[in-house]
Amino acid sequence: MGVAFHAPHAEDDGLTCPEVGAWAETKHRLLALYDGLFSTGMKNKWDQRVYIDLYAGAGYSRIRGTKTILRGSPIIALTVASSFDKYIFCEESADRLTALKARVKRIAPGASVSFVPGRCDSQIDRICAEIPKGSSNNKVLSLCLVDPFDFGIKFETLRRLSAVFVDFVVLLAIGMDANRNYDHYVDGNSTEIDEALGNTQWRERWKAAGIRRSDFRPFLADEFSMSMESLGYLKTPLDRMKLVRSDDKNLPLYYIALFSRSETALKFWDDVLKYSTDQTAFWD
Repeated sequence: MGVAFHAPHAEDDGLTCPEVGAWAETKHRLLALYDGLFSTGMKNKWDQRVYIDLYAGAGYSRIRGTKTILRGSPIIALTVASSFDKYIFCEESADRLTALKARVKRIAPGASVSFVPGRCDSQIDRICAEIPKGSSNNKVLSLCLVDPFDFGIKFETLRRLSAVFVDFVVLLAIGMDANRNYDHYVDGNSTEIDEALGNTQWRERWKAAGIRRSDFRPFLADEFSMSMESLGYLKTPLDRMKLVRSDDKNLPLYYIALFSRSETALKFWDDVLKYSTDQTAFWD
């Protein structure tokens, strides 16, 4: 693929290190592949490339029940071969943000990084203000990672960011959650999916479809793609999303999807989906 990647694992540095499931390694490998392709492929086409992480975390995580430590999305993005020109990391947890700052200072001391404390939805004005202003003489392209712990995305936050040139890599955590809370969502007692999709019409479409309850997960993923299309993004069908499953029971956990207005970005994503199944070939 022509892009080098750093090893996915890290050494324990004694700082805060949240636990994650073993399947997180699949996600991190995919992110590293795409970050590298994006940052290198766009380097000479845009004056500034910005990386935004709305749920940045602590920078490292530990696979539950093991001593294996993974480099998190901020550290992955900071260590691509062609560095981004600016990084914006938002994190709600004070402890995790403190750990992230320390790791960033140690690993990428020369990087231009803005840290935004708090929940991304309430801090969206500040996040938008940190993105360099684009002009005819300063073309700015951003890559935004949206990786919440559940299907708690607020579509309005993405709508605000979409006012500038930005691609989104979104983790749609609707696997177990969709099954566990199905009745709660469909009967209208919860507004969580309304807020994640940016509309309330999805219930009528679901009921009119007359399909099986087991199809609720892919239905929601398709609905989210339709919502992104309403913002001018190209269609991302299910076969262009990565479905990540649990290691123990092989249960569907979440989709990872790219949303872009550029066919070039989607071609990069297709390469990632093709090669991300190889667990070792693209790590240096």
